[in-house]
Amino acid sequence: MTRIHLPPITRGLLAATLACTLLNFALRPHSTWVDKVEQPLLAVGNGVPFLAIVPGQSLVYPWVVGLATVVEQNLAGLLVNGAALFYGGRYLERAWGGREFAKFIVVVAVLPNVLTLVLYLAAYAVTASTAPLSTTISGGIALQAAFLVAFKQLVPEHTVAIAKGLVRMRVKHFPAIFLAANTLSGVVLGTETALFLGCFGFLTAWVYLRFYRRTPSLDSAATGDGAVVRGDASDTFAFAHFFPEPMQTPLARFADGLYNVLVSLGVCTPFSADDIDAGNDQASARAEGGLPSIMNPDSRGGGGGAARAEAERRRALALKALDQRLHAAAAARTAAPAASASEPSHALGGTNYEPERPDAPTQPV
Repeated sequence: MTRIHLPPITRGLLAATLACTLLNFALRPHSTWVDKVEQPLLAVGNGVPFLAIVPGQSLVYPWVVGLATVVEQNLAGLLVNGAALFYGGRYLERAWGGREFAKFIVVVAVLPNVLTLVLYLAAYAVTASTAPLSTTISGGIALQAAFLVAFKQLVPEHTVAIAKGLVRMRVKHFPAIFLAANTLSGVVLGTETALFLGCFGFLTAWVYLRFYRRTPSLDSAATGDGAVVRGDASDTFAFAHFFPEPMQTPLARFADGLYNVLVSLGVCTPFSADDIDAGNDQASARAEGGLPSIMNPDSRGGGGGAARAEAERRRALALKALDQRLHAAAAARTAAPAASASEPSHALGGTNYEPERPDAPTQPV
């Protein structure tokens, strides 16, 4: 049996999610323990203020803006977020290293919770309704959205087989599908909190990876300041490229306008032409680097990298053979006119030409 090794941060996140979810379940208000047994982790809401974010009660517990991410309110959320942490966390922690992965987790766990909390407080201030103050804000929806954004950056063309290969989908399509599913669920089922967390998680992860995260350059010749790349200015990681092609043009205009505003406010540093070229080179290097499969991160440089290397080898051999054929054809074309031009020169040039006898000695060239 293959032993599954989890990196330390991913292992800690999984343990914290399980422990905090069970603790919240045990402490959240119910009339009797019979109600808890009849609804085992299936109810939504009723978060404990010092574990999850309850806008009307949690302001005195500042740590909940981070802790709420590992508190699920129902069994379905626990299973889904556990799977996301197991596969996504394990993959990203191995790809980035523990330190960079930890910084990413802090950013995408805290900021979406804070933004959602501010949104509910603003709703209370505008409507004077107490409903936003009693809403529970918790769960790993923001982490799930952030992981999909990171996968879009690292392995956009990787294909994931679902339902034993009946459905095959590229990773680059996952963020848009995730946002669409959360939007539909928020409108139809009333899960607007998950919708807000998912959208803020997506935007936070994209802004962080696009403009702020520092990564080692994949160019072996890079030295000094060029050995570290800030952000990801590649064309394929632009905001509009997360969505289907019919939507990309209007979204690109909107994103460019927002980007110009952020640059004028000093929030973002404008990309230069060299930054864009470096970002595109980084994206190409990642595609050629043979990153491991998302579902099996232990197989680093495995099937995907071997298949890509084999394809490149065959392409190089085909180009070499084609080049040899072109050179041979070009040599044949240049030799034919030279031979035909040399024969009339003896016949029409006014000189006496005597063919060389077979037994004549050969002169050295």
